[in-house]
Amino acid sequence: MAMPSNPPSSLAGTLILPQRGRRTSRFRESTHGLPDDLLIQSAKRLRISALLYAFVFFMAGFFPDLLSAEDRAEHFSRFSNWGPGAIGILIALLVAALTRSSRISLPTVMNIGLAFEVAGSYGIAAAEFLTMELDQGAPWIGLSWVAAFTILFTVVVPTRPWRALVSALAAVSSVPVIIGIAMSTNTIGFRPTPSQFFFGLVFPYLLVVIMAYVGARVVYNLGTEVSRSRELGSYRLVEHLGQGGMGEVWRAEHRMLARPAAIKLIRPSLTAGAPAGISVEMRRRFEREAQAIASLRSPHTINLFDFGVAPDGSFYYVMELLQGLDAETLVQRFGPLPVTRTIHILRQVCHSLYEANACGLVHRDIKPANIFLCRYGQEFDFVKVLDFGLVTALDQEADGAASLTREHSIRGTPAFIAPEQALGQTTIDGRLDIYGIGCVAYWLLTGQLVFPAETPMAALMHHAHTKPVPPSARTEVPIPEAMDRLVLACLAKNPADRPQSAKELSKQLGEVAGAGAWTEDEARRWWALHEPAVVGVKIEPS
Repeated sequence: MAMPSNPPSSLAGTLILPQRGRRTSRFRESTHGLPDDLLIQSAKRLRISALLYAFVFFMAGFFPDLLSAEDRAEHFSRFSNWGPGAIGILIALLVAALTRSSRISLPTVMNIGLAFEVAGSYGIAAAEFLTMELDQGAPWIGLSWVAAFTILFTVVVPTRPWRALVSALAAVSSVPVIIGIAMSTNTIGFRPTPSQFFFGLVFPYLLVVIMAYVGARVVYNLGTEVSRSRELGSYRLVEHLGQGGMGEVWRAEHRMLARPAAIKLIRPSLTAGAPAGISVEMRRRFEREAQAIASLRSPHTINLFDFGVAPDGSFYYVMELLQGLDAETLVQRFGPLPVTRTIHILRQVCHSLYEANACGLVHRDIKPANIFLCRYGQEFDFVKVLDFGLVTALDQEADGAASLTREHSIRGTPAFIAPEQALGQTTIDGRLDIYGIGCVAYWLLTGQLVFPAETPMAALMHHAHTKPVPPSARTEVPIPEAMDRLVLACLAKNPADRPQSAKELSKQLGEVAGAGAWTEDEARRWWALHEPAVVGVKIEPS
């Protein structure tokens, strides 16, 4: 499904197919940028790395000295001999224990891992250099084990490259810091010149950081590619088309058919502060709404091929993939439309909404970005109404049941929201969508919003209380008086004063002077002239 090029406002989730286990999906893509299953694997590798760190530290720093009484007495005679190692081992065991806790979220586990990288490096450096007897004439020490630990850790526990860079810098700082402390306390008698200090203790570790960063980028890119190659049902995700505050849209291919499609992912746990996971009732509501959308047969409604719930709890729709541009982008690029073309577009929108309303569905987010114009077979200026993800079943409203997409917040776009929606009224019907059509008509005719506002709240208040200016007063495009009146009727504050159905509105649009003048030949000529600029429009979720 080709999605409009407006700022994202209502979408959800990342495709994640996690391994089955007790840890549920608590990952937000913006934090670490990897799918949950890869993060779960990373948490396991972190636990193994922490246990391995503790084991190696014990075997290298304690075990040989424990074999004889003399060595044992010498080893425990000074805190600097055993303290750093003991603290490092305890930290590693604590990290291993925390990675097994189901109460700690995956992002927190990953942050603990980055902190362990730094703490573990300081433990290694302290164990190496606080006990080293190095005089002025002794040969230089070479690279610390901190270098190997830092590079290995970056590969074992992947994260965003910039986070890996910061943690690697903090980790390798342990060597010059610990040696500086040792020199200041005369533990090490060696006094390098500034040049020796830089090229011996700083520069080599900067090279280590570069290697760690390159490794982090490679591992991170491999991880993100995994999410693109996942299969969802019979579909394979091919290309990420866009992402909004609540989810993603992907171009997909059917494994058996040549038909392209778009998959829209919605994770309820990321919507409006809802708790993680999905309830049985939420799943049932999603299925009811998806089935209702799939039952729509208007050619001007986006086709829904399939829907389901992924193992991580993400809802997904599989829809037809379109090429063209939305009404928002159309006006932004080419300016206000003539009345004839506006009527041609609006009547197609009415065709879609009349069926939806008759089936008990209210779209609730009719706006230019959700009105998509495309070349559909041999037809031009063919309209598809997008994003039925905000639909509300009227029978659910009557029963007082919360809609899947309406929990805890007002849904819709402030610049195109109906007064009853802005005021939070729970009883709504298809006349709410009529108001949205009025806002779309205003945009198409004038290239301006009905109520320009500096803040979303100001827009809501205008829609609820301010009388709109006739569109003819805000554009140089000739607008017949009948069209002016009809647009203002759609924008009436009281739903009873609007056209009472999309079918009635379509009939009234057909009675406006000039209706029907935008012919298939005119549409064909426009697309022949502008199609190179239309195909390849940036696609984002609405």
